[in-house]
Amino acid sequence: MPLASPCQIPSCCRPTMLNIRTFLLAAVSVLPFGLRAAHAEPTPREQFTEAVQLFFDAKPVESARKFDQLVLAVPGAEPELWQRGLALYYAERFQDGRKQFELHRTVNPNDVENPAWHFLCVARLEGIQAAREKLLPVGEDPRVPMREILELYAGRCEPAAVLAAAETGAGEAKKNQLCYAHLYLGLFSEAAGDAAKAREHMTQAAGPFRMDHYMGKVAVMHAKLRGWPVENASR
Repeated sequence: MPLASPCQIPSCCRPTMLNIRTFLLAAVSVLPFGLRAAHAEPTPREQFTEAVQLFFDAKPVESARKFDQLVLAVPGAEPELWQRGLALYYAERFQDGRKQFELHRTVNPNDVENPAWHFLCVARLEGIQAAREKLLPVGEDPRVPMREILELYAGRCEPAAVLAAAETGAGEAKKNQLCYAHLYLGLFSEAAGDAAKAREHMTQAAGPFRMDHYMGKVAVMHAKLRGWPVENASR
């Protein structure tokens, strides 16, 4: 789903994004022609695009509301909308975010990022230990360093193991791995109440290891929302 400026979608997210596009285009197709022509109401696709743009403009409260409007317009799209879950997290609607990620698991059961965000929502509501006890089951996610991220969130490894896994490989693949590693280490540190570590990791994900895909841009938005200066953010 293109934004106002083109955004490369990570390969792990493409199937879900394609499902959203298909669903929203189908929803638009059944609107009365006169309504679509007059633009009396935004189409579902337009609502999705606006919600994503608001999110990356560091306006998560407004983004979450726009996603809510989309869900009301096209209820069947809700399970696909992991992007809504991210907006809900940053809008501090943690219970709603928790439910969104539980629902998303029904259509995307093998993506470690989904239980990670569910963990973050539960941790903000009930604490780290409760979040570990309620960690969502997940299938095999072959991406590096997703296995180590899951182990960290489950309490079975240390942050160093995540970084060590991410350091394997070379070039853009390694940079991408380090972007994800620092993003999820930063999110974990923030949920655990360690603001200094959260800032350290997130500014790495948003700066030297920034990637021009959805989750790379999440790191940039996070730093902007928290007011953390980032080096090399324009790369």
